[in-house]
Amino acid sequence: MTLTKPENQPASQSATTHASGLEKAVYWLGLGLGSGLPRHAPGTWGSLAALALGVPMMLLGFYAYLAIVIIAALIGSYVCGTTSRLMGGHDNPHIVFDEWVGMWIALLPVALLIGEVGGWRAAVLMSGNFLWVLFALGLPFALFRLFDIIKPFPIRWVDKNVSGGFGILIDDVLAGIMAAIAWVLVAYI
Repeated sequence: MTLTKPENQPASQSATTHASGLEKAVYWLGLGLGSGLPRHAPGTWGSLAALALGVPMMLLGFYAYLAIVIIAALIGSYVCGTTSRLMGGHDNPHIVFDEWVGMWIALLPVALLIGEVGGWRAAVLMSGNFLWVLFALGLPFALFRLFDIIKPFPIRWVDKNVSGGFGILIDDVLAGIMAAIAWVLVAYI
């Protein structure tokens, strides 16, 4: 059973009233474990939560981080599609698992850099240099949100023409890729 509600309203518990246990778990994952619940700027809040989760994930090493991002991207279509179906609409702004995946993609160059420096040693270096932290973490966040909001080509085309869970996810994947490329260009210019 689905619940129809206006797009500007936050998600509610009643959307999962008749859902299975798996669907309820997927629903909460789709809402970014609650990070997408704020009424204002849920995508930004979801992206901040993804950033907060991304930092300890990066400390696991680059290949572990990459594996988590790939798995999240692979299940993302199902998570976003199921959450959207339970909420009774397409791409409700409170569905932020797509922001999580996109943000983690935007952080891939940083994860590689941290992996090269050596995990926990990189964390120690980061803690002593606020400007480096701002550049390494703040810039990918800002770039991802910029590309996700303004939706330059091909993001806007994909957002308008691809439907379902994959459509919800893929525009954020592209925004994450563009943010990662932009970060690398800024870092090496």
